[in-house]
Order: sequence, then structure tokens, then C-alpha cells
Amino acid sequence: MPTMKERYLGEAVPALTKRFEYRNPMQVPKLEKIVLNVGVGDAVQNPKLLESAVAEMGLIAGQRPVVTKAKRSISTFKIREGMSIGAKVTLRGQRMYDFLDRLLNVALPRVRDFRGISGKGFDGRGNFALGLKEQLIFPEIDYDKVEKIRGMDIVIVTSARSDEEAKELLRLLGMPFRD
Repeated sequence: MPTMKERYLGEAVPALTKRFEYRNPMQVPKLEKIVLNVGVGDAVQNPKLLESAVAEMGLIAGQRPVVTKAKRSISTFKIREGMSIGAKVTLRGQRMYDFLDRLLNVALPRVRDFRGISGKGFDGRGNFALGLKEQLIFPEIDYDKVEKIRGMDIVIVTSARSDEEAKELLRLLGMPFRD
């Protein structure tokens, strides 16, 4: 069992049950999935940038990403409907816990001037979105082979019914919130 899942079952479940007074163990919020998303707007001019973004994302996630396509045409950005403009990965189960463990214990501490994560990334339904400015904070990425520094969005989807429950769940799992 991964350390993050052990932490969830051993520490987070009892603490959440006590704090929110759940009567049924199935009421306790849990992580459902983690979605990583990278937008590559430059892929319109240079399709090789998309290939490198997909390769880097595969290294970070440990799973092959899906190339995302434009839903509609936007003439100001020279994007046509159906063009490949990004990549995404959905992690569940073991890979999800492994990724969260690496994110919290390896990648985030490598961010320069890191003072914690803002707690304003919740959507009102218990899901948390986090934006990273560069992919270099992950140790799997070799600095010399990076063509372009690119950010990514990380969305942590939970089964919590409120932001308060989700924030407490993530805090108990080790998410370094500022407030």
C-alpha cells in the first residue's frame, strides 16, 4: 500500500470522522482522481512542441497522456476546430496516490520561495485546482532536454460535499496550505 493511502486510512479517515461526525464510513470524503492538463498554444506553429509536452507529461504522470483538440475555431489565435492544442492525464488508484505523494513531498518543496499553496483553488463542490508555472520542479524532467518551460494545471477531485471537508482532507494528507 502506498504511503499516501496508508496516511489516508490511518490518519485522515479517523480525524475526518471525528471532526465532521460521520456515522457511516462511506460518508468520509476520499480522493477520486487527479487530472493533469497542459495547454500548448505554440503547437499551432510548431507541432514538435506538442510532442515534447506529451513526453514530459508522460514522465511526470507515469502514464501516457491524451492529446486534446480544440473544440472550436478561434481566428485571433489561429486555431481551427480539431487542432491538437494540449495534453491531459487522468490518474486514479495507485498512480494517483503515488503522484500526490511525489507532488507534496518532492516537487512542491523544490519551488523557489515556496510559502504554501493558496486555499482559494476550491470550486464549491470539494474539488481543488492548482496551477504550476514550470514543469522543472518534478525530478523526472531533465533540465537540459527541456525545449520550453511550460506550466500545467492539476485538479484534485474528491468525493467531499463541501470545500471545508475537501480542504481538511487535503490538509490531513499533507497539502501545505498558507491559510
